Amino acid sequence: MEPEWIQSIVEEVVRQLGRKEAVQKPNQVPLAVSARHVHLSEQHLAILFGQSYTLKKKSDLSQPNQFAAEETVILSGPKGTIERVRVLGPSRHLTQVEVSQTDAFKLGLTPPIRQSGDIKGSSPITIIGPKGSVYLNEGLIIAQAHIHMSPDDARRFGVEDGQYVQVRAETERPITFERVRIRVSPSYRLEMHIDTDEANSGFIRTGQTGEIISAGQTQSTYHPPVLIEEKQTIIPLFEGKLLSQHEVKQLDGPVIRVGKTTIVTPLAKDTARELGKKIEVIDE
Repeated sequence: MEPEWIQSIVEEVVRQLGRKEAVQKPNQVPLAVSARHVHLSEQHLAILFGQSYTLKKKSDLSQPNQFAAEETVILSGPKGTIERVRVLGPSRHLTQVEVSQTDAFKLGLTPPIRQSGDIKGSSPITIIGPKGSVYLNEGLIIAQAHIHMSPDDARRFGVEDGQYVQVRAETERPITFERVRIRVSPSYRLEMHIDTDEANSGFIRTGQTGEIISAGQTQSTYHPPVLIEEKQTIIPLFEGKLLSQHEVKQLDGPVIRVGKTTIVTPLAKDTARELGKKIEVIDE
């Protein structure tokens, strides 16, 4: 066996043993940093990657039956784009995009902090894949810091599903996280998820641990400030059945939105690229 393989196996065993030891300490939970990612519905997966497309597993995630896919997409907002955003599998009932506040600044959007799956009234976002693009009226969120745990873990910590707790991380830059939501399910594995902004603020890396120091309310008492947002330009939908080179030249603006049943000619796509215009396919 090659020395490099032996070294990698030893490092993985040490890491797993260290993780188990840390979790056995009272009130300790392992921390995991969650980077920007996308969950796709079957319908949107087909639009972005092609009909009957199946995601290819890149690696398993910590939660059972969840995985990072080989596929990536581009996120587009009013002020910028972010490339190579990882798709997570398996597909879901609704498409959802999770980013950090730093990502949101780059996109020019103001997504709310929400629990995964709670996308009603969230920010719009355009997702671009190799075969097409999808504009969502809602679906972009900043994920609420949360702890996955089993019912046995919940009993051990004395908490319940939906409760908010405080978690302290004693790192090089110690930090306490407020309003960390407890999520309980028999299928969950104990782990706290934070985004990259939260991790950077506390010099946290995946595999470190935090301590639950306070069990709070069963609902958040935080009331976010009322923000006055900039008015966003409404881009009308092209209602024709065929988008040709002529229409691309005639239509004003950097973005042309078409319905998923509209036929876009290859010459129209080439002309749009030459003129620096983007053709977005809208899920009507």
